[in-house]
Amino acid sequence: MAAIREQINIAVSPRVVWRTLTTADGWKSFYADEARLDPRKGGRVELVSEDDEGEMISEVGFIHTFRPTSRFEICWDSTGKAETKGTTLTFNIARDGDETRVSLVHSGGGVLQDEERREILAKTWRQAFRGLRDALED
Repeated sequence: MAAIREQINIAVSPRVVWRTLTTADGWKSFYADEARLDPRKGGRVELVSEDDEGEMISEVGFIHTFRPTSRFEICWDSTGKAETKGTTLTFNIARDGDETRVSLVHSGGGVLQDEERREILAKTWRQAFRGLRDALED
């Protein structure tokens, strides 16, 4: 199965990264224009961002795994217009010396089976991870 894998080290504590990934303000700081999040297992997540044509696209899903400061997994709904529909997004967070290592696996769904669309999404995550690091290290 095709998947996107990204990893970055950020010079903050795992708790700071966790708070960013599990709050609406956190997601708005590096990824989404609007965000709503119920931070608990089974909680609903909605991220709204503008696509390349200027249309607002909503990604809706539920939190499948919620292990404070270590693992956070969102299963995106299989309906709607978002490219991520039917995919799973997993973040692993771990101390790495004086930094925190954040790794992502984005798997499942039709978008990842198409090489061109997968590369566009991978580029989006690379940019988002740089934005996450910039937001947290400033």
